[in-house]
Amino acid sequence: MLVGLLKGPSYFSPVRNPERSLLRRNTVIEQMQKYGFIQAAEANQAKSTKIALNYHVENQNTGIAPYFRTELSKFLLRWCKENGYNLYEDGLKIYTTIDSRMQRYAEEAVRENMQKQQKLFATYWKGRQPWTNENGSTIKGFLESQIKLTDRYKALKVRYEDDEDSINYYLRKKIPMKVFTWEAPGEKEVVMSPMDSLAYYKRFLNTGFMAMNPLDGHIKAWVGGNNYKYFKYDHVKQGRRQPGSTFKPVTYLAAIDNSYSPCYQVMDVPVTFPAEDGRSPYTPKNDDNVYSGRSFDLREALAFSKNTVTAHLVQKLTPAVIVKYAEKLGFSSKIEPVPAVGFGSSDVSLYELCGAYGTFVNSGKWTEPVYLTRIEDKNGNLLLNFIPKSRDVISEETAYLMVHLLKGGADIKGGTSYYGLRFRHKLKNEIGAKTGTTSNYSDAWFMAITPDLVCGAWVGGENRSIHFRSAAYGQGNKLALPEYGLFMQKVLSDKSISINTGPFPKPTAPLTVEIDCAKYNNLGGVPSDSVNQEEILNPEIQLDEGI
Repeated sequence: MLVGLLKGPSYFSPVRNPERSLLRRNTVIEQMQKYGFIQAAEANQAKSTKIALNYHVENQNTGIAPYFRTELSKFLLRWCKENGYNLYEDGLKIYTTIDSRMQRYAEEAVRENMQKQQKLFATYWKGRQPWTNENGSTIKGFLESQIKLTDRYKALKVRYEDDEDSINYYLRKKIPMKVFTWEAPGEKEVVMSPMDSLAYYKRFLNTGFMAMNPLDGHIKAWVGGNNYKYFKYDHVKQGRRQPGSTFKPVTYLAAIDNSYSPCYQVMDVPVTFPAEDGRSPYTPKNDDNVYSGRSFDLREALAFSKNTVTAHLVQKLTPAVIVKYAEKLGFSSKIEPVPAVGFGSSDVSLYELCGAYGTFVNSGKWTEPVYLTRIEDKNGNLLLNFIPKSRDVISEETAYLMVHLLKGGADIKGGTSYYGLRFRHKLKNEIGAKTGTTSNYSDAWFMAITPDLVCGAWVGGENRSIHFRSAAYGQGNKLALPEYGLFMQKVLSDKSISINTGPFPKPTAPLTVEIDCAKYNNLGGVPSDSVNQEEILNPEIQLDEGI
């Protein structure tokens, strides 16, 4: 059929002229028989076969990994301009790190999770507007202020200048349009005004998901949102939001790297930062507003995400030290050295978080997440060999201790990730994990590590004022964790994908600190400063094989 097209691509097109294309194809087959390339039986069988098409016009909105392809194109267009190539005409061969199988599973996991979460969100806010202030009241004039940020409003403003009546007329004029829906086929025809459309889309939860190999920085899956055609904004690298408790490991790293043991005990009691530089006194609360008064070792405290323990460490180490360690872990976003820094008060990207967590798995070496390996010309000559940036930032032992702490979230009964990973998604392999939820449940996060895969997920409204108002729906383990669970179920069931399920590799040298904290637990409420920290930190206290 393809050979037959050469005589007239449009005239013999199987799309435009299928009957004519079939006749032309059979003519080619007969010619092959005539000149002895095939036998009569083979020719007859081939001619009796129908032409089966899986044809679609190339479209930037469809196909695998559209958010990733957009990010890749930004670099490629810049590189081609600097090096004298035409991206679309010079036949360049571009090799990326994306694993098409993992990418497909990530897109499926996102779709399955978001369909469910969006249904819950719609039911939760049925009959009410989801954009609310801290008191739970609907924000007056929300849509009117948001419409002014759109291209449509700006175009109308240029056209009609100060004629607000004309602008408002067209903003409220109902017109036929297509809008996104989670129901098949993914879009529907409606009659809406631009204001109606804005209200419709503001009611959607958004998401981002990324998976990477921490050992070489290669990004394996990248899902920037619900649907690229209707949600162009990328929530992997472009979007930045407060990471909540997924930033706590940075604080714990600072502690571990400054001689705090995983067995260091901290009392679950309020910690107050005094007024400073015009700021009022600040007393972080636990998520449930309850203080148990008992001691937690660092591993247990991270597993239960105790804010009091994080506050204690930030106060001991100072916010400036936490910022320094964030910079070590590759965060390029501005991290403010404030008392709330340990709770993820500064906006960061999912891309940055994945790179940071990868440091713990990669024996203390931070490696920049990358999506491109090399570029060749049309003849296969190497034009660019992409080597990711990397640097040793913490010791192998410190990195392993952080992995040990993060595993607590999935392994300690009652940990923030324990039920979701081990029971809901039945993942039995070794996993280090951390959930994150910001104030008012505006942002739900989940980060997970395995020996050769780091994954991150974010779910939230387009605006921070759009969110659930209940922990039963809005926490990271309810909104974001399921994307990872669904993704890993699919990946682990695909035997063609080689994934290291554990255990995590041990350091080459014996550990210098104790990590079996059982004998330091249940201290009967002894204040943390009364615990014999010298004994806990004693390098001579070790288990067999240095663990």
